[in-house]
Order: sequence, then structure tokens, then C-alpha cells
Amino acid sequence: MPSLPWLHAGAPFPPPQSALTEPDGLLAAGADLSVERLRSAYRQGIFPWFGEGDPILWWSPSPRMVLRCQDFAPPHALRKRLRQLARAQAQGDTALQVRVDHDCAAVLRACAAPREPGGGTWITPAMRQAYLAWHRAGEVHSIETWQDGELAGGLYGVSLGRMFFGESMFTRVSNASKIALAHLVAYLKAQGVAWIDCQQQTAHLASLGARPVPRDAFLAHVARAVAQPPIAWTRGVLDLQGRLHPAA
Repeated sequence: MPSLPWLHAGAPFPPPQSALTEPDGLLAAGADLSVERLRSAYRQGIFPWFGEGDPILWWSPSPRMVLRCQDFAPPHALRKRLRQLARAQAQGDTALQVRVDHDCAAVLRACAAPREPGGGTWITPAMRQAYLAWHRAGEVHSIETWQDGELAGGLYGVSLGRMFFGESMFTRVSNASKIALAHLVAYLKAQGVAWIDCQQQTAHLASLGARPVPRDAFLAHVARAVAQPPIAWTRGVLDLQGRLHPAA
């Protein structure tokens, strides 16, 4: 079995196509989580994923799980809830809002929390600090569902050019993270973003319309998408028509 490349400071990533097949998509180890390193990785379809106490591990799996915005398929109960929200938004009801970048640090903390008592998390303190720094640099964004003034759920991800790389979701109220995703999909479609990277295959993502694509097809799409002008994100409130209203 080929040895795993170790990245020293300043070393480039190996070609994503050289990633190991076992475990699927493991490409390299080492380097750092600086904004510059992370930006370089994502532009090449590479992402970090490792546990507390492990070296930084870099991945480019094949196939890659992708949600095409046009294929987003909320289940029946969520479609009904979204119709209710659309009517409430049209009437100016703000009891439930989907906000952008209102409290990215809180979203990162919530996504990092173990899903069950005693469980682990791949979003280590170092990862949280790295993505928060990237958020401050303007390329990591949180999509947050707020209900009656409380953070109820949401997600965060990376926006480069016309490509969005989803990272993690959390929910404290039923469907809160899916509501945030529905608003994000509407906004991205309005901005000409066709794909959301979901990284790895899960039944939950498949139930919402995500599908695996071969690595080469994914990398070709990423190369085209990240070369396009970036979205002009602003801190504000999303609606289901794909509009981002600046915060008051």
C-alpha cells in the first residue's frame, strides 16, 4: 500500500486523484489549518477531517456526495412547514427567521457538540478556531434558524466563487437545520450556485436529494465554480425567495 504523504509548511497538496482508496479518499497528513492552507485545499476539492489528538488529515473521497440545488427534495412534512413559513414571511411575521452570519461562533460550537452523551466530535477546538478565522476573512458563513429570539438550528460552510462547501448542521428544534438548508438552497440558486458539496455519503443527505458523483466530475465542477466571481455575502435575513435582506 502506498505511503501517506506528509505535508510540511509551504508544501503543496498532492493531486487529489492520488488519494488512497483505503480508507477512501485519504490524501495527506500534516501542514496546518491556516486560512491560506484551507483556501488552497477547498479550491482543489480537498478538506480536513481528523480527531482530537490525531495529526491533521486531508481527504478527497470518490465518489463525492453533492446536493445539486435543483434536486433539493424536502420531505412532505418539511414542504408543508416551508409553505407556512413563506406565508408568515410575506405577512412580516418574524417569530422564526433564518439569519446569515448573526452568530457564527455559536453555530460552530453547536455543530461541535457530541450528538450523544460521551460521544466524540471531529470538529475539534483547533478546527473551530480555524473556521472562525476563515469566517472573519469572509469565506465561511453560518445559516441560522432563530425561533422566538433563540438559536434553534443551522449549518455552516465555505463559499468560494460560485461553489458552496457544506460543513456541518445541528438542530435543537425539529426541522430547524433543514429549514436553514432550504433557505440556503433558495439563496444559492438565486446566486447561480449549482452544487453544494456534502463531502461524504449519508442516508440523511440522500433523503434530501443529495447524490454521489465521481471525483473527476466533482473536481472539474469545482475548478469552474471557484474561478467565478464570489457571492457578495452580507449579515442579514434570508427569505424563501432567495433574497438576503441586510440586517437592520
